[in-house]
Amino acid sequence: MNAPPTTELPVVVIGAGPVGLAAAAHLLDHGIEPLVLEAGPTAGAAVREWSHVRLFSTWGEVVDPAAEKLLAPTGWTRPDPATYPSGGDWAEQYLQPIADVLGDRVRTGATVTGVSRTGRDRIVDADREAQPFVVHVAYADGREERLFARSVIDASGTWTTPGPAGGSGLPALGEKAAADRVTYRVPDLKDPVVRARYAGKRTAVIGSGASAFTALAYLADLARSDNGAGTKGVWILRRGISGSTFGGGEADQLPARGALGLAAKAAVDEGHADAVTGFRTEAVERDADGRLVLAGEDGRRLDAVDELIVLTGFRPDLSFLDELRLGLDERLQAPVELAPLIDPNQHSCGTVYPHGHRELSHPEPGVYLVGMKSYGRAPTFLAMTGYEQVRSVAAAIAGDLDAADRVELTLPETGVCGGAGLFDAPGAQEADGGGCCAPAPQLVRIGAPAPAGAGAEQASAGGCCGS
Repeated sequence: MNAPPTTELPVVVIGAGPVGLAAAAHLLDHGIEPLVLEAGPTAGAAVREWSHVRLFSTWGEVVDPAAEKLLAPTGWTRPDPATYPSGGDWAEQYLQPIADVLGDRVRTGATVTGVSRTGRDRIVDADREAQPFVVHVAYADGREERLFARSVIDASGTWTTPGPAGGSGLPALGEKAAADRVTYRVPDLKDPVVRARYAGKRTAVIGSGASAFTALAYLADLARSDNGAGTKGVWILRRGISGSTFGGGEADQLPARGALGLAAKAAVDEGHADAVTGFRTEAVERDADGRLVLAGEDGRRLDAVDELIVLTGFRPDLSFLDELRLGLDERLQAPVELAPLIDPNQHSCGTVYPHGHRELSHPEPGVYLVGMKSYGRAPTFLAMTGYEQVRSVAAAIAGDLDAADRVELTLPETGVCGGAGLFDAPGAQEADGGGCCAPAPQLVRIGAPAPAGAGAEQASAGGCCGS
């Protein structure tokens, strides 16, 4: 089958989540036909999997202007801009209506298995850029199809590839064998079946971001409830406790995000969770009762837990893009021009300057990774950032470089900034005059007297660096 002229082809958008659907809306605004391919059974399939979790951004911050314009003729009205939707609200009240308007331009149950240039693998130079993209798709009913595209926007996110418990970036020894007691998602403790799984149990939570804060707060709420007696969290951090461990708090310009950190701190202060610091998991073992024992790279073994919640971030699935020439940072797996702006080795907080098609471009012209996937392994992505990305990318594909290069977004800041956001570096911190970021590995309870030898900064959660 010969491909038609490139200009007659649609732009393939991979993923019908918030950013993918926004990309389709912006493309239509420029008169370009999108074709959105969603692996899940519905639009917003990944968002629906955390439907019980409330966003820390308001409705006013999670609705894309072009998508709202697309919805306007249907009589759709945005919910109160000052209120906070849950994932389920976002999917049902916003994402699904967009997909309904797009109609046949959105295909669900359509998994992209490969993207390349027509007749050219990644080795071939000859006439490469003149060839349209070829996209291989596997459908839920077993069919396969070969599609052609003028450009490809990958907004597939990172939801299906969570990070492991292992402290070296690899699954801990025994982690896969313990799958019956491990989850990589924030559990829905309003679900009676899920609630019964954690009530009265001892649960370890590995992670230091908003998802970990949420899980700790949920477990603390369960412990405070009538049927939650005996519920206990064990919060495992790879770094120490410091002033920014709990995020921006009241200084965060996204108040609900700051409140998550304060809720996690309350869980620890009230004794509903203990924090184990400086612990990098090497193995997950079983005791005689089938409970899980976490062994650290430093030789420590923690008391047994009944359940393990692993919330160590996400990573991009790049396997189906292997025949494209991508320019990715070797550490973050993010576009090379974007990576320095979001590198958590340098930035523990704050926000990234609004960016667009130039920072998201690759050696392969016409392909863009956007949304959470564009951040690779870096955290702190906001929906607003993704909307600005696809506004710029759609304009660039349409040839309107003036619009593509404009900045049309002001992002909130977290209110607490440091640097060295990923790991302890005692020598480097001391050389810089810091020296407060590497407490000895310990079990601490915030608000309790400092363990012998611990600095006052750690005991009062008032240090200088991120967790």
